[in-house]
Amino acid sequence: MELWKRNLFVCWIGMFFSSIGMSQIAPILPLYIKQLGVTDVSLIQQYSGIIFGCTFVVAAFFSPIGGKAADKYGRKSMLLRASIGMGIVIFTMAFVQNVYQLLGLRILQGVFTGYATACTTLIATQTDKNHSGWALGTLATASTTGSLIGPTVGGYIESILGLKSTFIITGGLLFVSFIISILFVVDNFKPKEIKESISIPKEQLNILPNKFLIASIFVTTFITQLALYSIEPIVTIYISQLTNFASNVALIAGLTFSASGLANLLAAQKLGKMSDKIGPQKVLLISLLWAGIIFIPQAFVKTAWQLMLLRFLLGLSVAGLNPSVNSLLKKIAPEEYVGKIFGYNASAQYIVCSSRAFLGGQISAHLGIRTVFFSTSLLLFMNALWMYKFTGLFIKDKTK
Repeated sequence: MELWKRNLFVCWIGMFFSSIGMSQIAPILPLYIKQLGVTDVSLIQQYSGIIFGCTFVVAAFFSPIGGKAADKYGRKSMLLRASIGMGIVIFTMAFVQNVYQLLGLRILQGVFTGYATACTTLIATQTDKNHSGWALGTLATASTTGSLIGPTVGGYIESILGLKSTFIITGGLLFVSFIISILFVVDNFKPKEIKESISIPKEQLNILPNKFLIASIFVTTFITQLALYSIEPIVTIYISQLTNFASNVALIAGLTFSASGLANLLAAQKLGKMSDKIGPQKVLLISLLWAGIIFIPQAFVKTAWQLMLLRFLLGLSVAGLNPSVNSLLKKIAPEEYVGKIFGYNASAQYIVCSSRAFLGGQISAHLGIRTVFFSTSLLLFMNALWMYKFTGLFIKDKTK
């Protein structure tokens, strides 16, 4: 088996386990905060938002640092750092005595977050250009599959063994990721000389070729993540307005979220293979336009099942976004800066993760839920126009 295929297989398993572990924690945070002694509902909501979001704020800061370290010391070392670091921190969360200790550990978790980014960097640098789209699309299915299964697994563990067991088992899953990474990942890393004196992010960007294109892709990552995920907090509220079955709102909302994830899972490999044939920039443009179109009818649905179908169709476009962005970055980034560039791109994602609930909630509160769908569609169309008109990707077509 070729080295990149072997590492893809191992990284897929590692990302699958880590995604299960990470996604099963978020739904139980409010319950755990209540168990730690916070009884006021408004305080539980405030602490939940702060404790959930702080990890991503810290991760946004440390992700480029981890990427730079990967360029200097190798990608496998960052896999090991992230998996064992997060595993220990999350395991320790089971033994906190108050909400402030939990907050401190969530901040520390942000320092170590980055297993998926390290996997993406490793596979991107080892895969040849004819297979990079397929490989990165396949890798993305690990995160999607784990995220789909995680909340269900977390809920089941909580109902059988209690809240603290969720953190213990999550830590164990990340330790499994650490073990398979240290035993089976092969990284024939040979560091190249990097100008260490360049330390300011703006100066780092200026020494890169295609710096405008790289910066444009960072912006695209930020906009797409913001557009796609700022709407998540209001979907459940929207469904409650569409359905007469109040007792089943949580179930229908879960199925609606899962529909998008299932479509993502089914389409990711195919769109990755397509990007190898026609170029990732074209797949990215098609995905942005398709997502922008699909958001519009979501504002006019009359039933929850219509929304579920449209969310499934949206998932088909989401499957083409991140793998295409990663393929583009891999093609245009100098090898000695790949880790750092992927780190900055991950920072854009983490910033959105920390603030996505705020934007969607504020728009829906002041302008109505349906307005969120229109504004999201407009944002995606503007992003597509920017990529087509101003990046030069469709004039010179250098990345094909």
